[in-house]
Parts: sequence; C-alpha cells; structure tokens
Amino acid sequence: MKSTKVQKVKPIDHEKVIFKDRFWAPRIKINRERTIPFQYEQCKTTGRIEAFHLQWKPGDQPEPHPFWDSDIAKWIEAASYSLATHPDPELEALIDEVIEVIASAQQPDGYLNIYFTVVKPNDRWTDLRDAYELYCAGHLIEAGVAHYRATNKRTLLDIVCKYADYIDSVFGGDPGQIRGYPGHEEIELALVKLYRATDEERYLKLSQFFVDERGQDPHYFELEEKQRGNSGYFGHIADHFGDRKEYNQSHKPVREQTEVTGHSVRAMYLYSAMADLAYEMDDSSLLQACIRLWENMYTKKMYITGGIGSSGENEGFAKAYDLPNRSYAETCAAVGVVLWNHRMLQLDCDRKYADLMERALYNGVMSGISLDGKRFFYVNPLESEGDIHRREWFGVACCPPNIARLLASLGQYVYSYDDGNIHVHLYTASQSKLKMKNQSVTLTQTTNYPWDPAITITPNMEQSAQFALKLRIPGWCDQAIIKVNGKVLDYKERDLEKGYLSIERIWNTEDMVNIEFAMSVTRIYAHPNIRENIGRTALQRGPLVYCIEGADHDVPLHRIFLEKEAPLQIEYEEDLLNGIATIQGNALYYDESGWEESLYKNERPKMKPTIIKAIPYYAWDNRTPGEMTVWVNEIE
Repeated sequence: MKSTKVQKVKPIDHEKVIFKDRFWAPRIKINRERTIPFQYEQCKTTGRIEAFHLQWKPGDQPEPHPFWDSDIAKWIEAASYSLATHPDPELEALIDEVIEVIASAQQPDGYLNIYFTVVKPNDRWTDLRDAYELYCAGHLIEAGVAHYRATNKRTLLDIVCKYADYIDSVFGGDPGQIRGYPGHEEIELALVKLYRATDEERYLKLSQFFVDERGQDPHYFELEEKQRGNSGYFGHIADHFGDRKEYNQSHKPVREQTEVTGHSVRAMYLYSAMADLAYEMDDSSLLQACIRLWENMYTKKMYITGGIGSSGENEGFAKAYDLPNRSYAETCAAVGVVLWNHRMLQLDCDRKYADLMERALYNGVMSGISLDGKRFFYVNPLESEGDIHRREWFGVACCPPNIARLLASLGQYVYSYDDGNIHVHLYTASQSKLKMKNQSVTLTQTTNYPWDPAITITPNMEQSAQFALKLRIPGWCDQAIIKVNGKVLDYKERDLEKGYLSIERIWNTEDMVNIEFAMSVTRIYAHPNIRENIGRTALQRGPLVYCIEGADHDVPLHRIFLEKEAPLQIEYEEDLLNGIATIQGNALYYDESGWEESLYKNERPKMKPTIIKAIPYYAWDNRTPGEMTVWVNEIE
C-alpha cells in the first residue's frame, strides 16, 4: 500500500473562540447555566459523588457501578472547559470541592477506582474486558488535563499523574507486567492528552502499548477469563454480542482492521487514539488504518445524521447497509464521530472529515439534548411512533456529560492552523484569536449560519501578514461565491485543495472575505441496499437534516407522500423551537374514507392534497409528543 504522509496542523484552543451566533452561543449558554449545574445535582443525588468517600458496605443501596467514576470525571471536564471561557468562582470552588473528595479516595499506590476499592477490593485488573477500570481512568485523566489547562491548578492533574504512573508500572511488556488493554477504549486517547500537558513521554508510550497490544495472539481477554474462572462483569448477558472480540475491536491488531465493528463508542475512542498516535509519532500505518476504517463506516454503516451504531444488541455496528430507522445511534457514538473526524483533520485536512464533523454536530449530537438543556436521548432514532422521549438521567449516564463536555469545548473545532495557513472548518458568528507569523490574528465571522448562507470573515492584526486563509467549501454546496474586498474569485472545483479554497495573500486589517453558499433544499436518497428507505427521500438544507413530526400534521406520517417535483419553500419561524427555518410544500396523503368496514380492497385508497412541514431533526420531541420520521415517502 502506498504510504500516507502524516501532515500536521494544530487546532485552535477552545477558549480562543467566542461564539456570537444565534445557533451555538445560546446552546453554550444553556449548557453553562443549566446543563452543567443540573448534571452536578444528578451526580450528587444518585450517590456518585458520595461514593468517593468509600463508605459503602455490602448490602447498602445503591451499590456503586464500575463506570460511576467516569460520570464525575466528564462533569469536571465539562465544567473546566466552561471555566476557561466563562470564569465562575462558585463553579470553580465546587469543582475544587469534588476534586478534594476524589483525592481522598486515591490509594497510597496511586490506584483510584470506587468499584474496585469498596465493592470488589480483591479484583483489581482481573476483568479488563468488561469492568471499565481503564475506561474510568481515562476519563479521570481527561478531566485532570482540562482542569489544569483551565485553572493552572495541579490538584487533579497531580492525582491523575500519580494514577497514570501506577498504571504504567502495572501494564507493559516487561517481566511481571500485565500485557492487557482495556475492553472499553478511552485511556489511550487520554494518555496522549496527558503527554501533551506534561511532556512525559512514558504516557505516550503507554498509550502506544495499549493500542499495539490490542488483538495480538495469544488473545489477552481469553487468557484473562481462563485465569479469572468466570465470565466477568457482563456475565452471560453479553453472549448475544456475537463475536466478543469484534465487540471490543480486539479481533485483529489495529493496523490489520479494515471494517468498523462492534460497540460504536468503543470504536470511535480507539480510532481517535490511533489518529492521535499517528500525529505524535508520525505513524503512517496507523493513519492508513484510520482512513480504511473511515471509508468503510462512511460508505456502508452511517446514518444520514452522522449517527452510527444501528444495533441495540451490541450498541454498535451491524452488517453493511443494515441501517433501520428505528435506530440505536447512541449519542456518545455521534460525539465520538466528532472527536475522531476532528483528529483526522489535523492529520489530513480533507473536507470530508470536516463535512462529517459538521453533520454529526448539527444532527446526531444536538438531537441528544433538549432545547432546555435538561433532558437527553441515549438513542437517536430516525423514526418514532411517539413512544421515544428524552429523559433527565440514566442508570448508565454516559451521554449527558458527553454532550456537556463537547458543547463546553466547541471552539476548538472551528479552526486549525500552522505557521502559514488558517483552515476554516466551521462557519459561525464568532471572534477568534490565533498566533500567525509571531503576531496575534483576530478573525471575526459575521453570519446567521446555518439559517443563512452569507458569511463575512475579517482579520485584525497589528501589522500586515502573509498567510493562506483556507475556506472549506462544504460537500453539500454545489455552488459558492467568494469575494475578497468585493472582487469575485474565479475558481473551479479542481482549484480546491481537498475541498478547501486557499486564498494566499498579504492580509491587512481592512480586508474582508464574503462567502455565499448555495443553500437550497436538497432531496437525499439512500443506497438501494438500505431496504427501509426504498421509495423514500430525506430533506436537507445546508448542514441540517430535517424530519417531519406529528405535531405539524393531521394525518399519520406513513400516509404522507412528497411529489417528486413539488417545490419546497423555506420559512424562518422566530417563535418556533427557539427559532428555526422550516421546509414547507404541497404533498399528498392516502385518505382512509370508505375503509371503515374493510381491511383489504382491490383498489388503491384515494389520495388528497395536504401540506408538509419539516423541522430540523435536532429539534424533534421538544413539543407535543407524537410521530416523527426523517425518511418521507416520495411519489412520481
């Protein structure tokens, strides 16, 4: 195989971006003011924080779960990201209080895990496949790094460094060490973050060990189960996973894997770590593996929303084209799609990664949280009979804090840069500061995206500077008008660099870039092998996928048909669902008049005219409960 060159750019620090738009800024504010405090209260009332006092005794309820540590860790990470952009002494004091409780639970040797300290104190590292030890450690490490970067305090960072040092002494290829790896990937990418924060190379090498050891023979999880003498934390309830090795991506060494398999969140975290290691170690073989896996997912196993994982049985991938609309599509998996594609962008600045990152952000992720920021989807179906609704919390509560930490750190996804280039990945009204040519460059975006396709970008600098501004021309856009200081740039698709238009010049503070994307309503069709969507279409405008809800229609949705050539109009409704652009047009529906006494007839039901009204998919289930579908019947 041809070697893939590792090309590096750097993402902007999230705190360097101030959102001023009508889409993300309100959501980030809700996340800060409602979601993060709400999730703290949930962690407190469900006993997750109290559990770090290690007072649990057999028979007490609730019994701490193996993954509780990770819920607290993700809350700290989200709150720390928020502190970096919006200092809040009360929140900072609350985080410090929780960190103090966590510190009290750390064992003298550095070990830190509630479940294996009080519930199963004699079973450390005996069930790596199922019991989340290294997964929880990874989230604690991510929280420690985020807190340190936000506050410059080492309180949690020192705790997780001590824990990582202990883990490093336990795992590895030296005599007496465990040659194991986590069943639920997470610590691999966390160790890379810890390396970047501390410059301690041992953490990077430990991440590499966990990734390289995965799937090797003899297979560690088989040896572990034999030595343990029982089926592990999941027990026999996991027999329906099918191939347990594919379930946790340990069926082959990672460089030999060509198909996305198993639990989708685990897969995304593994691939994110592989991309991180490719970046840090110039490992083209890991990058090549990521590219192969990405192509397989994108062309055969992904929903139109950017959601992944169609099977509820394994919370993950099924066979190619098996994408039922009563989908699983876990929110955490959509978050993972964002994390992985963002990392791929730093290695290979290709539009396809930014397009998918954007698709998942606006659709697969944002559907996971209600507009008021206090209710959440664990699964994100593309069709509902009115029986699926967001909930305030879950016994397995991985998704709510995952969305919170993503929203609180959203700024890092907008730009990447190096000494001579600024890559614009996302369009949003914002003000951002980068370092270029040894001086500060402030980029201001003015736009009402995603509702309006017009964008203005202006630089502000102390002095003129030469660099390339690289604009992503979205894959959903078939025509764009770009002007620099009022002059139209004449370019064609072949002039783009992997989907980015490079404008290199000496930039001055007075310069202005105007962008106008074609943003018409597009009908999307599914691959013919996706059996449920034959004869159906989905509506998309810009990055937003749309759906229809029962709240806007007087007849059941399965009886509504769009005419193939019927025109569709956009109407912005300020007072609907916090302000959205709806898609409206004429349609037909099957009338049930005359069928009261019959179940079957030798003639078709009559069709009558109706109006169809579609809303952005992310906004569904925020009104009167009812039906929903993304894929709409279409008729000639």
